[in-house]
Amino acid sequence: MTRTPRVHLTTAFWFVTAAFVATMLGTTLPTPLYPTYERQLDFGALTATIVFATYAVGVLAALLAFGRASDTLGRRPTLLAGLGAALLSSAVFLLAAPVHGHALGLTLLLVGRFLSGLSAGVFTGTATATLADLAEGSGTRASLVAALANVGGLGLGPLVAGALAKGEVAPLSSPYWVHLALVVVVAGLLVLTPETVRVDGPRRLTMQRLGVPAEVRTTFVQAGIAGFAGFAVLGFFTAVTPASLGALGHHDPLLTALVVLAVFAASAVGQVLSLAVAQRPALLTGTTVLALGAAGVGVAIGEHSLPLLVVGGAVSGLGQGLSFRAALGAVTGASPADQRAAVSSSFFAVCYVGISLPVVGVGAASDAVGIVRTAEVFAGAIAVLTLLALAGLARRR
Repeated sequence: MTRTPRVHLTTAFWFVTAAFVATMLGTTLPTPLYPTYERQLDFGALTATIVFATYAVGVLAALLAFGRASDTLGRRPTLLAGLGAALLSSAVFLLAAPVHGHALGLTLLLVGRFLSGLSAGVFTGTATATLADLAEGSGTRASLVAALANVGGLGLGPLVAGALAKGEVAPLSSPYWVHLALVVVVAGLLVLTPETVRVDGPRRLTMQRLGVPAEVRTTFVQAGIAGFAGFAVLGFFTAVTPASLGALGHHDPLLTALVVLAVFAASAVGQVLSLAVAQRPALLTGTTVLALGAAGVGVAIGEHSLPLLVVGGAVSGLGQGLSFRAALGAVTGASPADQRAAVSSSFFAVCYVGISLPVVGVGAASDAVGIVRTAEVFAGAIAVLTLLALAGLARRR
């Protein structure tokens, strides 16, 4: 480990954490703003979910193209590159704010979301590795802080945008100005952090390979189903909550933000709890709770009950947090050491397909049969899928 005399390692640890939060916060800023974009640019639920899903395309591109960048280029340059993508994303959204032409405005939203996903994909793995480097042997603390920074940033994004949009002062631009300011501040903090890896060879990008060895496939499929289902629920709440609340008669962007925040806060609690529970009980319990939460969401929308929707979302988030950490631990623990990076990248790829593909289906079906019926079917499908994963996990030790 190379350490330049910039700031103390503990201080650098919290600088990187702050940058992690700021980056992830930017990825969910558009959530409570989708209804305004729909009215301004005149598009429906399907287009809104495609805009959301473009984020996952950016994440997957980053995982493949930049998955090993921090090892070959260094931690600090890779983190700054991720912040650069976050800054560009908010700048593009600012350009989209005054645009009323459908084609140009939609193109800007798609580009902004792709750049947002790129920033998250570059930053997440690198920041997690950097925190582990700076923790000086406290791997548990680094893992916990990384998980909380990730989920906490995701939950704070809608809250910031919803609060600013409720004030009705430039609702489509003020959140991104705030985010740009945050990015500039944390970029300055990152410049002060020490580089934690020594790059001896040529500095070049190499593609991250995906792959699952034969001996890991059964574990990977069962854990992957749980991860897919959990991320599908997160995708649903991040992309479709405004439309779902609108169907229940609620159109307040701050309310949308608070509902989404409840889901991510519960996920953070689940990840914290998973540290105190053995891997297998955490995975089984989390998958069960996720199934119950998804079923509760379906019932809530069918009954037009806002309180039940919040409870169902929080229960789903708790189950997702518990099961996700345990599922990731299961697949990496079962993998050969020299293939662990490829397997973990493959697992994240499955998760991000889960956060994007199902919600596009929700958007298409919503335009055809309405959000209420679609959400009921979606929630039921997630509950069934999660129970299938649970059945497979319960049979296998």
